[in-house]
Amino acid sequence: MKPRAVISWSGGKDSCLALARVSRTLAVTDMLTMFDEPGARSRSHGLAPEVIAAQAARLGLASTIGRASWAAYTGAFEGALGRLAAAGVTHAVFGDIFEDAHREWTERVSARAGMTAVLPLWGESTTALTREFLDTGGQAQFVTVRTPPLDPDLLGASLSHADVDAFLAMGVDPGGERGEYHTVVTDSPLFARPLELRHGRRVTTGGCQAIDVSVIG
Repeated sequence: MKPRAVISWSGGKDSCLALARVSRTLAVTDMLTMFDEPGARSRSHGLAPEVIAAQAARLGLASTIGRASWAAYTGAFEGALGRLAAAGVTHAVFGDIFEDAHREWTERVSARAGMTAVLPLWGESTTALTREFLDTGGQAQFVTVRTPPLDPDLLGASLSHADVDAFLAMGVDPGGERGEYHTVVTDSPLFARPLELRHGRRVTTGGCQAIDVSVIG
């Protein structure tokens, strides 16, 4: 039998690609998403609970939600992993690509929960990974962009190879790995059906613009 695993789920393309990468070797049964203290928005991508729930339903995964301030984030994450470990989960999958501090953190919190950290995208080209996500049938929309350097008109649009080309020409990381943008996955070969989203109001915060999305069907 495959070892049972949880995916650290942001709702974006990297966690989705990481999930696809490990699907042959691990039985991923659960996803863990961290939210702010009220549980209104996900910590990494600012997504509403209904969006994460809709993604979980399409992936056929049990969704675990953690709530914490940034100061209490590590402890809350470890606690959630610990509860999953007690239920038989042995591996934790992450979509991190670089920054040694990120890897050290994932390995530390996993070990404290009695799990093994798995980073299937680690050290690879962000250009190649973004293109792989698209080439293998992934679809994602921009939900946050840093302005400058990116145009706020990207909000709500679907990520494309043309965007990757444009980002490379601009000197922007094509995967948005330095905070240039975040996405929400709307379709994948892993999804039972596509996710339809309604676009709502836009907000500006911390040098970025973000768009609110909600589930249509």
